[in-house]
Amino acid sequence: MEFVRDHWTKKEYEQFVNELIEMGEEEYAKFHSKLNPGADNILGIRSPKLRAIAKEILKGNARAFLEVVEDTYNEEDMLHCMIIGGLKEKQVPYDEIMEYIKTFIPYIKNWSVCDTFCSSLKITKNHKREMFEFLRQYAVSETEYEARFAFVMYLDHFIEEPYLEEIFRYCDQCNVKGYYVQMAIAWLISICYIKEKEKTEAYLEHNQLDRFTFNKALQKIVESYRVPEEEKEEIRKRKRK
Repeated sequence: MEFVRDHWTKKEYEQFVNELIEMGEEEYAKFHSKLNPGADNILGIRSPKLRAIAKEILKGNARAFLEVVEDTYNEEDMLHCMIIGGLKEKQVPYDEIMEYIKTFIPYIKNWSVCDTFCSSLKITKNHKREMFEFLRQYAVSETEYEARFAFVMYLDHFIEEPYLEEIFRYCDQCNVKGYYVQMAIAWLISICYIKEKEKTEAYLEHNQLDRFTFNKALQKIVESYRVPEEEKEEIRKRKRK
């Protein structure tokens, strides 16, 4: 099937999904399922192939694709988020792209879709303040993957002034105890330590993180090859019992 299209009908989309099914690798699907709890109906298509398909779709009428895309298979969600992330403002207005983003967030059901979506949203670079304002509602969400979306977006796009103080405040205020939110916050703090050490040191001294998230943040700092060994020894001493 030709992926570069001027239109996408429901029938054409069904044919497209049948092609995706044929592309799937059973063994890779099993492997990916073990790494990705919460991911349903994995076909087993590797990310480079999905990115190549998304790139082709974006050469045509991506809006028409987004009108018919479904979420039966995990790969459909991956393509959905890759295509939203690939939209360019010279073809699609910023406000319309933001509507696509808002509409997609409830489809996030696992960490790989979440993190792929966050890293793909290059539009953030030209609209940082607007995007940061948009993320506030998700940082305080009690839904696990809505909250993870916000914290991974902070990690990918906002580890700099003037955002750090507010990011740390949202880390403290997060009341979702889901594993994938806690790990996102720990990962975020570890990268903050690497990029903005002085401010992150001050936060680590005075924070309201739960014990699990705090200790995981320390662990990720210690695991980084960008942190000197003498610093790692001091970080290890901070572990909460």
